[in-house]
Amino acid sequence: MRSTMRTALFASAALVSSVLMAQQKDHNDAFVRGPGDESRIAQQVRHQLLMLPYYTIFDDLAFRVNGSTVTLLGDVTNPVLKSDAENVAKRVEGVTQVINQINVLPLSDMDWQIRRAEFRAIYGDPSIGDRYGHQALPGIHIIVNNGHVKLEGVVANQGDKNLINVRANGVPNVFSIENDLQVAGS
Repeated sequence: MRSTMRTALFASAALVSSVLMAQQKDHNDAFVRGPGDESRIAQQVRHQLLMLPYYTIFDDLAFRVNGSTVTLLGDVTNPVLKSDAENVAKRVEGVTQVINQINVLPLSDMDWQIRRAEFRAIYGDPSIGDRYGHQALPGIHIIVNNGHVKLEGVVANQGDKNLINVRANGVPNVFSIENDLQVAGS
């Protein structure tokens, strides 16, 4: 019985030491900079930003990666989203500095009325809403700043971009429309 327990003890000690050595090796390898490090950081930052709980179609988050520095860009309606975006970017492995250039949009009842009207005009159109509106975070973002509307996101073709522009221009009380939608593959 004692020899069986002793054998089991030695076997488990050998297993634990080999696992610890493997973990230590993997841990050290994670900090070695390679050519794919920026793309890995970009992929992880993108994932973390998309998972933020207050990120809506009325917000636009973007970022740039330069080495181990992440620069956050865009416009948000909720100040908490700005700080949350910075916090999740800082926690990405390999990021040493985060520069937060996110603009918090001013509180305005008129802007919220325009946001709702633009949402109804764009996503209420069956040819747009059926294609782009059935996602957890739809791809067309509507940014309203003091009555000026900016459309951000990616659409499938030029026809969709033009149709969305026509629908957005049909909303009253808007000072200007800036259509920054990108056509996929262009």
